[in-house]
Amino acid sequence: MNIGNQCCVFLSIFLCISICLGEDYDLDDKTGLGRSFDGIGGLSGGGATSRLLVNYAEPYRSQILDYLFKPTFGASLQILKVEIGGDAQTTDGTEPSHMHYEDDENYFRGYEWWLMKEAKKRNPNITLIGLPWAFPGWVGNGENWPYSFPDITASYVVSWILGAKQYHDLDIDYVGIWNERSFNSKYIKLLRYTLDKSGLERVKIIASDNLWEPISSVVITDKELQDAVEILGVHYPGTNTVPEALKTGKKLWSSEDYSTFNDNVGGGCWARILNQNYVNGKMTATISWNLVSSYYEDLPFERDGLMTAKEPWSGNYVVESPIWITAHTTQFTEPGWTYLQTVGHFTHGGSYVALTDEKGNLTIITETMTHDHSVCIRPPLPSYDVTAQNVTFHLKGTFASISELQVWHSKFDFKTNKTVLFQNIKPIKVTEGSFSIELDVDEIYTFTTVRNGQRGSYQDPPPSAPFPKSYKDDFDVSGNPYFSEAPNFADQTGVFEYFTNQTDPGPHVSTLRQVVTQRPVTWVADADRTISVIGDYQWQDLMVSCDIYMESVHTGGVFIAVRVNKGGGVVRSTRGVFLWVYADGTYKVTNDHNGMTVLAEGMSGTRARVWYTLTLTVKGNYASADLDGYPLWKNAVLWEPRHGWAAIGTSSFELAQFDNFSQMFFFQH
Repeated sequence: MNIGNQCCVFLSIFLCISICLGEDYDLDDKTGLGRSFDGIGGLSGGGATSRLLVNYAEPYRSQILDYLFKPTFGASLQILKVEIGGDAQTTDGTEPSHMHYEDDENYFRGYEWWLMKEAKKRNPNITLIGLPWAFPGWVGNGENWPYSFPDITASYVVSWILGAKQYHDLDIDYVGIWNERSFNSKYIKLLRYTLDKSGLERVKIIASDNLWEPISSVVITDKELQDAVEILGVHYPGTNTVPEALKTGKKLWSSEDYSTFNDNVGGGCWARILNQNYVNGKMTATISWNLVSSYYEDLPFERDGLMTAKEPWSGNYVVESPIWITAHTTQFTEPGWTYLQTVGHFTHGGSYVALTDEKGNLTIITETMTHDHSVCIRPPLPSYDVTAQNVTFHLKGTFASISELQVWHSKFDFKTNKTVLFQNIKPIKVTEGSFSIELDVDEIYTFTTVRNGQRGSYQDPPPSAPFPKSYKDDFDVSGNPYFSEAPNFADQTGVFEYFTNQTDPGPHVSTLRQVVTQRPVTWVADADRTISVIGDYQWQDLMVSCDIYMESVHTGGVFIAVRVNKGGGVVRSTRGVFLWVYADGTYKVTNDHNGMTVLAEGMSGTRARVWYTLTLTVKGNYASADLDGYPLWKNAVLWEPRHGWAAIGTSSFELAQFDNFSQMFFFQH
């Protein structure tokens, strides 16, 4: 045999030893333990991401909640973070404040109270977090900044926490501090003081709920700030931390993460970061934005939730792969378990973590997600390689006597689409403290002493269906409605709430009222005019009718609209066909929400504090409108946009009422 052939033989033997025999990994608690595990969670809000969930009929709504929160059933979430509504657009819509005005308090607005109670009903131990993304205008006292008067802002936030307990018996565990521009140490200290003064010493602060810096460095040098902050929380860390954050000695959380389309690549993203947030960044909690994709699909960040529930009218929902990826960790651990120090990356790519309850139980989670099958929306993911590999785990210390582990397996198959999710397979024997497993790419395994895992299921929900072709809502409610918003309306600027006329109701006893009268303090560009959308984004030819009532004398104005093409954070540039009437007796039809592109205009005779019926009809390239059954104009010519939602709204931040809304879709030929 020549030297070249000998080299090939030796190389083949070496490769077989290193790959076929595999690599060895010790799991040992003798050397000490790592950080305490705080949980995996979902985020409702930031904003209005659970808007359509509340409108599902039973049993489908409860089924969705079970997949999210019920222990050992689905995702079994351990943390629920919600938006403290601020009357402002915060990504996919607005959520109502508990204090629209300084002298106003109402702790039954919105749906986050309901959602927290439903989560607690299923898991009494779930951790609850509140975070304001925006604030009513009065908090900023005319400025688009909440910290010019930090005592007002602190009192506002604390009132929400107190109201959660007083009216809903909900104990909020943490409150977040968040702003896109910077963190405010004076406010954080004042919030800690206000919490303590209000008997809320147990409520801890997460800061800055944005970036690692500058807060990490400031916490190191500022003892008062160090005492005020319990958790350093970061958004989208890319599984990495910074040295200064570790030096603080604080718990580190990825307090907002994921935000990725929930197909199988999204599931792969979630699998990778759940492990590597701890392996790389020592983060002990990871919270998904968002909890459930329950908003109109053509709003920004479509399907960026752990599951999808965007059709309350049909009852259809989809249990997406991130639900079962979450279960790999949450069904076999609890907050308070501890990571082992012996966690890390596999030699041939992927990662592993191990946790214990320090009572003899052990859970190991492995992931071998390849780069292209685990890309998250942010930040950019550097290139890396993963190959199939054989690994051997050696259980040492208090785990040496374990003889068998339960096994749960997921495999993403991007070639033949035969993906397997959260499958309970044959237990693996542990011989003399060791076991081996062949790991293919794009796999997740859980090896655990915990025996009560379950892949929960219900009968398939109804099939997907478009929004009803004909839809009516008279906004009539008896007594206090369960939710303050009308079904299926998605507020994009302003807040539209049920309202009961107490003085001179006439035929309009119960209406929908726009209640925000001052531009809110917000990090997203709210429109200058309020708007709430409804329906099917693909609708083209449509008739919309609604009774309207302007409350502002001389300056009032309202609209109804069709083919509305934008919402969320880009709502300022919304186009469509808008029919406006004003309290000064005029009307106009515009091609945009800003009211600048005028298609028709004239005198309407409308005035404030009188009910009128507006009807807007669009077919093809022509639009017509009626006021109380009489034509305002016919056949205004329009070209764009070709489709979009229906909508109602006001010409400014002003009080106005709506009643007897109806829409009818015309089939295209």
